[in-house]
Amino acid sequence: MRLGVLTGGGDCPGLNAAIRAITRRTVDRGHQVVGILGSWRGLVEGETMPLDRRAVSGLLPRGGTILGMTRSDPFRTEGGVGAVLRHASELGLDGVVAIGGEGTLTIAHRLYAEHGLPVVGVPKTIDNDLAATDYTFGFDTAVHVCVEAIDRLHTTAESHNRVMVVEVMGRTTGWIALYAGIAGGADVVLVPEDDLPIEDACDALRRRHAHGKDFSIVVVAEGTRLTRRSGEQVLVTQGEDEYGFVRYGGVGARVAEEIERATGYETRVTVLGHVQRGGTPTSRDRVLATRFGLKAADLAHEGRWGRMAALRGDAVVDVALDEAIAEIKRVPASWLESARALA
Repeated sequence: MRLGVLTGGGDCPGLNAAIRAITRRTVDRGHQVVGILGSWRGLVEGETMPLDRRAVSGLLPRGGTILGMTRSDPFRTEGGVGAVLRHASELGLDGVVAIGGEGTLTIAHRLYAEHGLPVVGVPKTIDNDLAATDYTFGFDTAVHVCVEAIDRLHTTAESHNRVMVVEVMGRTTGWIALYAGIAGGADVVLVPEDDLPIEDACDALRRRHAHGKDFSIVVVAEGTRLTRRSGEQVLVTQGEDEYGFVRYGGVGARVAEEIERATGYETRVTVLGHVQRGGTPTSRDRVLATRFGLKAADLAHEGRWGRMAALRGDAVVDVALDEAIAEIKRVPASWLESARALA
């Protein structure tokens, strides 16, 4: 067997651990592994590198991905699908392991279902928004980074009697904001799943100040709509990238402006941005990525294409790719209630 491996979408901690696990398991069985560079663009343009035990040595603690990644989509590139199939054949690939989130895995599923490309999926995303798995790797590290930042902001907020607004990643779901908010003791958590009016958030801060707490922490996911009691909603974005994906960012500043104007409390904003994606993965993400990689290698070895590794409880199982991309896993109301109860 000759197995291709690619990483797609946005980077996250744990990608190299998954590449390492896939490569070592496959090579130990006497097969070959080919690294596809720059996500699906690597198959469109035929850019690859050989992967063996030496190539993946020392990867466990490394963030990012040695294969590089883009948000490229062969279905949005003229002649892209044909190029993918042609290069897969020329490279002698018996199958491809696609490591990515909803976008990457949707492309993988279409190539498998519509064009017969043998694929296996591995779920990675800091957003933790794939419905077919309890957790994705990259999420735990991102939350850890956010909580550490919130802990540090607590001390300066208290010292200066300020409201600190922390903008974290989360385009359509608020898992990072919710986990970081609960773990970091945030006083208000704003997420895309909950249209909490900004006036209600300000009222919550006033009540806190009335009880003698002259500082507060507000955590907001980047994809949260700024909502008013009148029903007006504003989604703050920074345009689109070259592939047509919306660039989020800026809602934290808008929230801070609204709070300071409505309450008179001095308010500052911190945007964590891509620092959430970088750095060494936590032990949990290293283990999860490794287990997913081993499962993906096993699925490829068994010829069980069109499947994805997934975590259910404490077991790593496999699910159909179409199930994995069927819907986005959103924060349920019970989780939102937990955050409010502790605020």
